Amino acid sequence: MHAELNPYAPGAGLRPPVLVGRSAEVDAFDLLVARSRRAMASRSIVLHGLRGVGKTVLLNQFRSQADAAGWLVVDVEGQLSDAGQLVTRRRLARELALAARRLLRGRTVSEAVRRALGTVRSFGAQFGGVGLSVEIEPVAGRADSGVVEIDLEELVEDLAPALREQQRTLALFVDELQDVEPGLLAALLSVQHRAGQRNWPFLLIGAGLPNVPATLTAAKSYAERLFDYREIGSLPTAAAAEALVVPAERAGVSWDPSALDLVVDTSSGYPYFLQTYGAAAWDLAEDRRITEADAVAGLERGNAELDAGFFPGRWATATPAERQYLVAMSDDIEPDSSTSTVAERLGVAPKATSQARHNLIRKGIVYAPQRGRIAFTVPHMRDFVRRQAELDLVD
Repeated sequence: MHAELNPYAPGAGLRPPVLVGRSAEVDAFDLLVARSRRAMASRSIVLHGLRGVGKTVLLNQFRSQADAAGWLVVDVEGQLSDAGQLVTRRRLARELALAARRLLRGRTVSEAVRRALGTVRSFGAQFGGVGLSVEIEPVAGRADSGVVEIDLEELVEDLAPALREQQRTLALFVDELQDVEPGLLAALLSVQHRAGQRNWPFLLIGAGLPNVPATLTAAKSYAERLFDYREIGSLPTAAAAEALVVPAERAGVSWDPSALDLVVDTSSGYPYFLQTYGAAAWDLAEDRRITEADAVAGLERGNAELDAGFFPGRWATATPAERQYLVAMSDDIEPDSSTSTVAERLGVAPKATSQARHNLIRKGIVYAPQRGRIAFTVPHMRDFVRRQAELDLVD
């Protein structure tokens, strides 16, 4: 069929043609918006799960809901490198300045808004934000200490009266939450904690890998009580089938039941794989019907694309010792592995593998679901590692 009409959208953070199986999360955010209109305190939402399950897509959906409600929206993303961490701080300051411009309504500027914008300018001067389009002087002694935890708290405190005046909420959306530098992460959690205590209209909405709840609790012990943690996993069978069938039906195309079952089963319901296999099967189908033969060929092409793009970046960042650790993990059929068993397979004491394990966790390739256990952060990564190990042996 015509590739330009292909409705499926494999890619990082790309919104699928239909958002299925996530109504509970969308409704939860709608409730958050409704309570904010009544100035009622609520726990914010943090999404966590494996890569490729649609966390970023869902975070973007929340952002759209927040925009529609008139909130001031700020977007940042955690990054591991030193340079990336500096970029995150600067982006935070810039996004805050840009969002604060929405407070400028009409010809008059209230005292609350004037003070808020002055503090925004102070914060921007410290952390690299952009200027404002109005001549408002920075507020001396507010958000200008250079200590991000102090300055961010003073910023939100001074924004709160202006936000209440205009019935708005400041929402900070953070993707890859596990990669936010410790100092900034602690500051964000501290401000969210204080906002809840003082009923400031501020919410931190985040998304990240399965280890995010533990990472936040390690940064601030009270973080376990700050958020509504929602684990985002694979789609149930019916929802996975809907993700494939509905876009095709809109284009006048049907799936043979056997073809649909094959793709749903092979994908294990993971949204990224559904989109990849669906797109490949569509391109290979010759008419307005996707057959089992199309699905088989689509899975082969889809896996080749995944092996060329989705998986290799993670494998490439691993050192030889780390790759050996991944190969030892891949022998397990269960979702996670025993760290002691992995060490035994490598013929070394468990302590000897701690550095490789720590580095793999830091790189976001694996995570520790509980003490003494380790698991891949990417669905189907185990199969790729086995295939890669076999190729390395041939080479």
